Amino acid sequence: MKIVLQNVLKASVEVNEQIISEINRGYLLLVSYKEGDNEEICKKMASKVSKLRIFMDENGKTNKSIFDVNGSILSISQFTLYADASKGNRPSFTNCMHFEKANELYKLFNNYLRELNLEVKEGMFGEDMKVSLINDGPFTLVLDSEELFK
Repeated sequence: MKIVLQNVLKASVEVNEQIISEINRGYLLLVSYKEGDNEEICKKMASKVSKLRIFMDENGKTNKSIFDVNGSILSISQFTLYADASKGNRPSFTNCMHFEKANELYKLFNNYLRELNLEVKEGMFGEDMKVSLINDGPFTLVLDSEELFK
């Protein structure tokens, strides 16, 4: 499982020229799955996201959590994070998890975040989405379950 996490002042997602979800301060998560990912990995990644302290305190240090700033999460599925561009100029998506299983894990992951008392809004799985954000900092992290939970 791979997540690109962006600390945002605001973010939104449109489908068919309609805003379907939006947040103010918090995280924009781009979430992807590969074959072999499972419920346990989703739970660990949700816990990791909830515990990060990447918001600035009064001294300009990254000491505050999403709870400290009353932040929200906008979670967007993005299978292209597991694209393989190592050969040629056209990425391969053979490493990406099959659509139905990835959708199941995406919903499960978002529910785990909610169980941790986070407000979570979602994109529309498998749809052509237009994502807008104001990145704060900018501050962006890549969280890869293979690196985090060896």
